[in-house]
Amino acid sequence: MQPSADSLHLGNYLGALTNWVKMQEEFNAYYMIADLHAITVPQDPKVLRDNTRRTAAQYLAAGIDPEKSALFIQSQAPAHAQLAWVMNCITGFGEASRMTQFKDKSQKAGADTASVGLFTYPVLQAADILLYQPKKVPVGEDQKQHLELTRDLAMRFNTRFGQTFTIPEAHILKETAKIFDLQNPTAKMSKSNEPKGTINIMDESSVTAKKIKSAVTDADGEIRFDAENKAGVSNLLGIYSAVSEKSIEALVSELSGKGYGDLKSAVADAVLAVIEPIRDRANELLADEAELDRLLGLGAKRANALAELTLADVYEKIGFIPRK
Repeated sequence: MQPSADSLHLGNYLGALTNWVKMQEEFNAYYMIADLHAITVPQDPKVLRDNTRRTAAQYLAAGIDPEKSALFIQSQAPAHAQLAWVMNCITGFGEASRMTQFKDKSQKAGADTASVGLFTYPVLQAADILLYQPKKVPVGEDQKQHLELTRDLAMRFNTRFGQTFTIPEAHILKETAKIFDLQNPTAKMSKSNEPKGTINIMDESSVTAKKIKSAVTDADGEIRFDAENKAGVSNLLGIYSAVSEKSIEALVSELSGKGYGDLKSAVADAVLAVIEPIRDRANELLADEAELDRLLGLGAKRANALAELTLADVYEKIGFIPRK
């Protein structure tokens, strides 16, 4: 994830982090805070630095274990930018132009304001992946196109210069639930810019409870799941199900005969039971900046050890002379 906000939200946690925590039990995992990607749009340096640490603290608080996984900051592994330049030089302009996320973002902001970094960030993303020779990459459905570019570039390099990169496969994350905006339940929380509709991990409990209790519902008063006709109520049930790990059917039965106020109170209690311990642990980590930086340094050391081996092989293959 990019450190683009001072708090992760519930969609980040349920859609990605819970899966990442489970995956580190099965895989040798590398998790990266993408601060190089963050500067493809203007950033305040102090805010970027603060948000990078805050993102790292929330990863750790949610269960990413630095003893099991490499958790590191992208800019602390210089091989990412170095390999990205090499991969830029074997990427076609038309190929890069077809990346849908660049087209979407540049159209919104205007092509003249889009940076070259924004245009080439899928190539940096390919370098992020290929440095670690992964067999699998955890991605959502919206990232499959970028992974295809990564696979194409890896195969192209291998064909031109000899076997170098493992060709990674997608490990499609099973989304725990589709979490929608509390005020606009037809828009995913991850895509929303509505503060009142977003449940932030780092918010005070009273703020979170107020947001949930102000969530949009409807006028008929019946608690049932019907995403098309009762989007607000269905979103609350989906959130409740995801954080409680109970089925929606069980929750509807449990709430039978009760009103929307009861539903909202139950959702608020269940959400807070999950995110309060994460928030409190993250704040503990942020209060000891030296220890947080030490843990990130351990992750960077592990990441660099493998990334630099890959980069050295790439440099040798393309004809660069190593420094003596």
